[in-house]
Amino acid sequence: MQDEKQPVYVLPENVSRTLGKDAQRNNILAAKVVADIVKTTLGPKGMDKMLVDSSGHIIVTNDGVTILEEMEIDHPAAKMMVEVAKTQESEVGDGTTTAALLAGKLLEHAEHLLDKKIHPTVIVKGYRMAAEKSLSILDEIAVSVKNSKIMRQIAMTAMTGKGAEGYKDLLADLIVRSVEQIATEEGKIDPTDVKIQKIQGQSVAESELIKGIVLDKERVNSEMPTYIDGARVLLVDFPLEIRNPETEAKISVSTPEQLERFLSSEEQFLQEMTEKIINSGANVILCQKGIDDLAQYYLARAGIFALRRVPRSDMEKIARAVSGKVVSNLRDIGAEVLGHAEVVEEVKNGMDSVTYIRGCKNPKSVTIVIRGSTEHVLDEVERAIKDGLGDVIAAFRSGKVVAGGGAVEMELSKRLRLFARTFAGRESLAVEEFASALESIPETLAENAGLDPIDILAELKQQHDAGNAQAGLNLFKDKVEDTFAAGIIEPLKVKSQAITSAAEVAQMILRIDDVLVSKGHASPASRSPYGDMD
Repeated sequence: MQDEKQPVYVLPENVSRTLGKDAQRNNILAAKVVADIVKTTLGPKGMDKMLVDSSGHIIVTNDGVTILEEMEIDHPAAKMMVEVAKTQESEVGDGTTTAALLAGKLLEHAEHLLDKKIHPTVIVKGYRMAAEKSLSILDEIAVSVKNSKIMRQIAMTAMTGKGAEGYKDLLADLIVRSVEQIATEEGKIDPTDVKIQKIQGQSVAESELIKGIVLDKERVNSEMPTYIDGARVLLVDFPLEIRNPETEAKISVSTPEQLERFLSSEEQFLQEMTEKIINSGANVILCQKGIDDLAQYYLARAGIFALRRVPRSDMEKIARAVSGKVVSNLRDIGAEVLGHAEVVEEVKNGMDSVTYIRGCKNPKSVTIVIRGSTEHVLDEVERAIKDGLGDVIAAFRSGKVVAGGGAVEMELSKRLRLFARTFAGRESLAVEEFASALESIPETLAENAGLDPIDILAELKQQHDAGNAQAGLNLFKDKVEDTFAAGIIEPLKVKSQAITSAAEVAQMILRIDDVLVSKGHASPASRSPYGDMD
């Protein structure tokens, strides 16, 4: 009697599996699709994308990370590409499109090698060698600078092609001045010390740098003054009101006199608290928690300007701006903890009000107030300023910059090809493909500007072969020239981070040869005896 084969439960029915070449090609295709989505936004003549969510909220932008974050991407390999853009954004603040595009191109060129039966681990090794060599070449060709003129050019390069391009001179000046203001003597810079406050109305040209903090708040009592000259600022993070007991409590009152004494004791407590504040000499108080109505009355009667429920992050910025301390205990209130500003005023902005704390002496936290006609304009200007800030801070920290306009990518490509010839083995082919992928940056810049990418690449190669390492594409003149001299400059960190992130994600995706996707729970009775092995 022949033995019947027993069914083998390998995978449940709800798991789909993709193996070998199919898995590799599927992942590469997903990465290429993501790269193609952001490809048309690269460069000063890149186009914008309009993103509309299910609730009808509209975003118009050409910022790579914003586009990828707002899209509902489902494919696992594509999600890894989004992570590349997010890493670039968190590390530098700019170059997200470059990083995503480069990662897609590296995988596209790896596919050429896979077609030639070259093993993925060989390609991965070659890509790793090329990335390491690229970083050492970048360090070699970078120029050390730290003057304000170069920093302004870096900020303008970052904002070119964004919605704020028409005002890039003004915004670049605001960015550089803000970074110079918050930089410590040791050269340390914290990007969170530059607050960006959006105010709808007027033109982007009315944007300004405030040596202090702007808060989207209004004074707690209409009897308080709207303008304080020579502000002495007290920052408290405890409530100026009667504290509720932490556990449930009951108070028994049997006579009107007892009720009167109870109410008057509360009033006395609030009066003593406000007297302590008034006696400190403070004429502006910013409270992280609530302020009781009676406390408001006492403060208003003393001519004190007060804000309540100021976020903790803003409290810390204000403390750095006015050189004050955030007080956590009523006993610690005194003249020594007060901060100082020339002016604190409430300004009406349509139906809303904002509070300006300006004229701080050597503030280590400042505000860039951006104005614009619509919410969408404000959002895009904010993204442009954040890109510019990221680039300028990166340049300040490293002190090294490179030529933009695809110049650095072409020089890397040229030197990587020479590097590939120095050793035998199939890895050299991967290094050459890495070099070809880098050329996609100037190629895309030309394509997005309506120029012939083949002619531009040929001219760039000719210039770099002749020793012009800073020859790139100046899209303001639509020609190849020394982009560093033309003021098209980018921080070294933007390029090195983009190459590192793109190479790492490409290597990770290339090493995947089996994709198992679970689609929820399946009951044992519905399982296939052989699992789902397609």
